[in-house]
Amino acid sequence: MSDDAPSLLVATQCAVRVLTLNRPAALNSFTAEMHARLRAALDEAAGDASVRALVVTGTGRGFCAGQDLNDPAMAGPDADVGAIVERVYKPLALRIRSMPVPVVAAVNGVAAGAGANFALGCDLVVAACSASFIQAFSKIALIPDCGGTWLLPRLVGRQRALGLALTGDKLAAEEAARIGLIWQCVDDAMLMDTALVLATRLAAMPSKALAETRRAIDDALGMDYASALSMEAERQGVLGRAPDAREGVAAFVAKRAPKFSDR
Repeated sequence: MSDDAPSLLVATQCAVRVLTLNRPAALNSFTAEMHARLRAALDEAAGDASVRALVVTGTGRGFCAGQDLNDPAMAGPDADVGAIVERVYKPLALRIRSMPVPVVAAVNGVAAGAGANFALGCDLVVAACSASFIQAFSKIALIPDCGGTWLLPRLVGRQRALGLALTGDKLAAEEAARIGLIWQCVDDAMLMDTALVLATRLAAMPSKALAETRRAIDDALGMDYASALSMEAERQGVLGRAPDAREGVAAFVAKRAPKFSDR
């Protein structure tokens, strides 16, 4: 890749927006410049009503190796790591979690540190068999960030979360799928086709209801059972009055495919 190649590639296939991290020589590790491009692209996708699903992937051998420790804007002995997490990684994690459409991570290679947790923060993670996930933070005397402390125990439980975080061991994609850390592990050659088929399927579904499903499941994790039931009733009341619910019922009665439009 030439030095002037963009660090993020943006493409659209029908209603699916594809964002590709594009620093293959550095395993697509994050720089301040890549963060700026990625946040802008996410905001643009969120504001574009024609986008109904999102795929995030990487070029080359890696999905994302986390923070680029050679980036003078975000690393070095005098860097305030806490301030960088608050200013850059927290907004990125929250942006992914608040997207109005489903987000699929297509993990094509190593996903390490913040790169791993950026992927795990997406709604569904599909990984190539050759991919791996590494909580590399303990190797540089830090804790998991980009949402890792919240995501890991909820995905795989406290013991596995601690095991991954304390050891920093590499976790193969097949094992990640087996323990429920990710949605699916597929042959390398099938990764993008699988991710795009999944995203296209999600794009045809009711986007607003899917985004509300994500939010409801996340919110319910901090509630007791009765509170979760009340939350479900409240949000079903809102969704049930929306055009997509009426369209879904009408299509079911008429035995035709629904055409959802809410977002």
